[in-house]
Amino acid sequence: MAAASLHLQTLPPHLDRGTCDRARLARDGRFDGLFFSGVRSTRIYCRPVCPVRPARSENVTFYATAAAAERAGFRPCLRCRPETAPGSPAWMGTATTVARGMRMIDEGYLDRASVADLAKALGVGPRHLLRLFMRHAGASPSELAATKRVQKAKRLIDGTDLPLAEIAFSAGFTSVRRFNDEFRAIYKRAPSSFRRSTGNGTSKRRQPSRL
Repeated sequence: MAAASLHLQTLPPHLDRGTCDRARLARDGRFDGLFFSGVRSTRIYCRPVCPVRPARSENVTFYATAAAAERAGFRPCLRCRPETAPGSPAWMGTATTVARGMRMIDEGYLDRASVADLAKALGVGPRHLLRLFMRHAGASPSELAATKRVQKAKRLIDGTDLPLAEIAFSAGFTSVRRFNDEFRAIYKRAPSSFRRSTGNGTSKRRQPSRL
């Protein structure tokens, strides 16, 4: 029962497991960006609109954010690409402090400042900020910021010919090593593995994606 209670806390206030599961099975685009589903057997998480054949309902868990799914040990689906899902969901408006914090993280605040600085800017203590984020987003501010950096880097890898080192700094990483480490932690693969070769050692440009 305790595990179920903890699981439910990772969902937005107006959604429950049944609603999320029906949306997932129907690939309902209205729910895209509102939650993510994790498949226990593959340890992969997806958007509600994922084109892959849906997993059995009893094998799926749901999360309010991509960072929450990653915190639970799931890696992003390469078919539906969670990094391209719509931005901060509308339900965040029900938690003003978290909504403001999410916007600041989206704008790269934690790329140049600490979580303590973020808490101060939001007018709360660091511990209270952590509690709020865990309750409403299912992940800490640092985890959300790490996910955002990796997601931006993935979009740049897929949509541009920029060198990986330039992508690392453009996405907000302080070093290429940190970029490689965080990318491997989430995707279980090196960033370079997503670059398609043309056969002459250069990468082949892919169709631009939303950055």
